[in-house]
Amino acid sequence: GHSVHYPLIGDKDLKVAKLYDMLPGGAGETSEGRTPADNATVRSVYVIGPDKKIKLVLTYPMTTGRNFDEILRAVDSMQLTAKHQVATPANWKQGEDVIITAAVSNEDAIKRFGAYETILPYLRKTKQPSA
Repeated sequence: GHSVHYPLIGDKDLKVAKLYDMLPGGAGETSEGRTPADNATVRSVYVIGPDKKIKLVLTYPMTTGRNFDEILRAVDSMQLTAKHQVATPANWKQGEDVIITAAVSNEDAIKRFGAYETILPYLRKTKQPSA
């Protein structure tokens, strides 16, 4: 196995599951007398930032497993975009080109990123900045 280096939440009394509507309708008010099957929640993923605000919510039906490649891709994107004024396009992967946000002027884009490509006046892409 591997060590986990991030917080996980145990929710044996279902407080978190109820707070975030992760239980099916009619689940009742307490977990008392309920089996694990009764307590089956939807498969939700919440990414909470250092500012304690929810940054991402993914919800899968019980019949569908989570896509950890997508979760890690999204976390990589959020970490990158928090440090640099860029956005990541659809299907972006670590190391691929990124979009320069509209908040960055062309002059500032040259200073920050060096060369960039203008696809449309509002759409500029550049190499992924280093962390």
